[in-house]
Amino acid sequence: MDVVLETPQRAAHIGPVRKLKAYVALTKPRVIELLLVTTAPVMFLAAQGVPNLWLVLATLVGGSLSAGSANAFNCYIDRDIDRVMNRTKKRPLVTGELTDREALAFAWITGIVSVLWLGLLVNWLAAGLSAAAILFYVFIYTLLLKRRTPQNIVWGGAAGCMPVLIGWAAVTGSLSWAPVILFGIVFLWTPPHYWPLSMKYRADYQSVNVPMLAVVRGRTVVGLQVVLYAWATVACSLLLIPVAPMGMLYSVVAVVSGAWFIYESHRLYSTAIRHGVVRPMRVFHSSITYLTLVFLAVGIDPLLPF
Repeated sequence: MDVVLETPQRAAHIGPVRKLKAYVALTKPRVIELLLVTTAPVMFLAAQGVPNLWLVLATLVGGSLSAGSANAFNCYIDRDIDRVMNRTKKRPLVTGELTDREALAFAWITGIVSVLWLGLLVNWLAAGLSAAAILFYVFIYTLLLKRRTPQNIVWGGAAGCMPVLIGWAAVTGSLSWAPVILFGIVFLWTPPHYWPLSMKYRADYQSVNVPMLAVVRGRTVVGLQVVLYAWATVACSLLLIPVAPMGMLYSVVAVVSGAWFIYESHRLYSTAIRHGVVRPMRVFHSSITYLTLVFLAVGIDPLLPF
């Protein structure tokens, strides 16, 4: 109760620069960066070359606003557990840099602006996909799944796959099998990316009764699931080669980086079953590198003659 009463008072007395930084933090900019990594390269693939750069810029701005809105809603809804977990204790609704009302208004405004921005400057298919991503992340993941099932991140992660479809729709005005496969890559990649993080912060999630897989099952089970999803992710990435079709660069990157991602996943599982000291963040960081390499290859491959 004391925290709730102090929040608006503290928020009213911070300077404009600090307030601006608080709003930026509310959007979870590091998450947005990862989403943009999957958006721009897809636009190059959809155009089979260099797309209109103004279109790319408009799509990235609209996508950033959309993701920022979803993340702001998430911070608002989860503010009760964020105040308990050590991992989230510096978020602006916990520190009192923003009031609950400011955060909710910001989430609504950025969400509406993102849809209008994409609709008017890109196309309405991209705008509709953006709106669907916000609604899915807020209602399906945050409100329905997160606190009820250990499969929360599996199905809730679908919202993080939407930028791939948005990028493709921005260029072509339609969808096809290639963006569906790209969607599948990100969808299957999300669990082996996030579950190692939940292993590290298992005590945090346990303290607020969020049933992440690492909380309800042992680390051996989590390690095995990471391995299975890593294999599925790499297999899905190889499907793009005949469908897109992709050239030599993408093929080599998908195979080599995929083999490395699978190796790191097996290493985590092997350590877990031997009851050694697991280092889940090694897989977490390698998963980010893997996805970045694959999507960079997606964007560069259409520019090459082979």
